[in-house]
Amino acid sequence: MKKILVTGASGQVGQELQVLAQALTDWTFLFTDVEKLDITNREMVAEFFGKHQPDFCFNCAAYTAVDKAESEQELANRINKEGAAYLAEACQANGTFLVQLSTDYVYHNDCNRPLVETDPTTPQGVYAATKLGGDLAVLESGADAIVIRTSWVYSSFGHNFVKTMIRLGAERDALRIIFDQVGTPTYARDLAQAMLQVAEQVAGGQKDIAQIRGIYHYSNEGVTSWFDFAQAIFELCQIDCQIEAIETKDYPTPASRPSYSLLNKAKIKSTFGIGIPHWRDGLQRCLKALQVVAE
Repeated sequence: MKKILVTGASGQVGQELQVLAQALTDWTFLFTDVEKLDITNREMVAEFFGKHQPDFCFNCAAYTAVDKAESEQELANRINKEGAAYLAEACQANGTFLVQLSTDYVYHNDCNRPLVETDPTTPQGVYAATKLGGDLAVLESGADAIVIRTSWVYSSFGHNFVKTMIRLGAERDALRIIFDQVGTPTYARDLAQAMLQVAEQVAGGQKDIAQIRGIYHYSNEGVTSWFDFAQAIFELCQIDCQIEAIETKDYPTPASRPSYSLLNKAKIKSTFGIGIPHWRDGLQRCLKALQVVAE
């Protein structure tokens, strides 16, 4: 029976993995948060791996407060870069396959086509820079590892755009939402399922690990703006709230957001044969999980 260590298990992807794990009787899961496994503590990480010997590690732990990171650079760096490095080191020493979750923020390119894994990285802001640092630490560690970069993650768990829109839509008559940032919302359960599909294929010996190391993109299919995403949420939830489209410059934030985050998923689809649902399908299933739309 193969064993998967999940760090950051109280986050959105971690909690979705906990839901999916209930039906996976052929796997053993070690769900950890900072109290059980502080990934910024190198000795604790090494001791944990030595004791539990996981076959896979899904690193879902991250500092994701994008704006707050500008004033908490040291903490963001410890979690996003150093923590990832310590996990990769332990994975390399113990023969553990690592799946590192990352972000579209590392690109921040002015592009007019979907981003591919070989595009140059030009992170802007502490969050983006520290996440890229973690990616590089993983890729340079010598561990059997892949980095999955994703975008606009939401879930029925935790704090996210979908739940915020539902709350604000019920409280207010009108909202101002940015329309000039384009990308794809990603339902965390779909991302979690894709991670498990990767692990199943690696565990089953269906993939040559030396051939699959590297960077992959995963988001739901389709393209939208935050404005249109909010419109879809209100439409499906039958929330009567007017939305005014505004530009990014009308809503200044401490950290810069990418204006274009559309990810090309051809590599992960061809390598692992993963089917990816459309973002509206993912949204509908999330809203059902939240019990705000009918089955």
